Amino acid sequence: MPKVLLLNGSPHINGCTATALAEMIGIFETEGIETELIQVGSRNIRGCIGCGKCDELGKCIFDDLVNEVAQKLEQAEGLVVGSPVYYGSPNGTIIAFMDRLFYSSGNISKQMKVGAAVVSCRRGGNTASFDVLNKYFTISGMPVASSTYWNQVHGFSAADVKKDLEGLQTMRNLARNMSFMIKAISEAKGKISWPEEEDGAFTSFPDGK
Repeated sequence: MPKVLLLNGSPHINGCTATALAEMIGIFETEGIETELIQVGSRNIRGCIGCGKCDELGKCIFDDLVNEVAQKLEQAEGLVVGSPVYYGSPNGTIIAFMDRLFYSSGNISKQMKVGAAVVSCRRGGNTASFDVLNKYFTISGMPVASSTYWNQVHGFSAADVKKDLEGLQTMRNLARNMSFMIKAISEAKGKISWPEEEDGAFTSFPDGK
């Protein structure tokens, strides 16, 4: 059975972001997609220090939730990252987590794993935060799932989000589209050639010209 990991970047286990992710989980279950919800926002996650030890170790030198999730991501077919909006940007904990997860897991291929970002806020800052989170996917060869509006919900509380009927509809349509993509990619994998990934070119202009 295909599996999707869902990361809740909010410190509130049953808050606005969790409400949006729960709407998706219901659809995934209907579509025969296994899910695992991982609470990130309430954990003590430090940022990347650029030590480069992950190149030697094959994992982050800080052995915490990041390394646990990296192992699960290797086996999953999809990843949803959810975050509240703090000052027009994703919450700092989920940014620190995603920086370390994606940088330290270079030995794990993410190619063709389907990614989706979900954001929640009271009023503004959603699209800016949505853009930040999608960049992790687009630098990693991961197809990005879309919906019938930007993947966002509005509200100051979980009760408010439940009144955002369009936002919840967007979450359900997102989960349906993501389920289809995961199934289609799985079906195609044995029938058509996997996309070739080139590497080796690294432009840094070290000569200063």
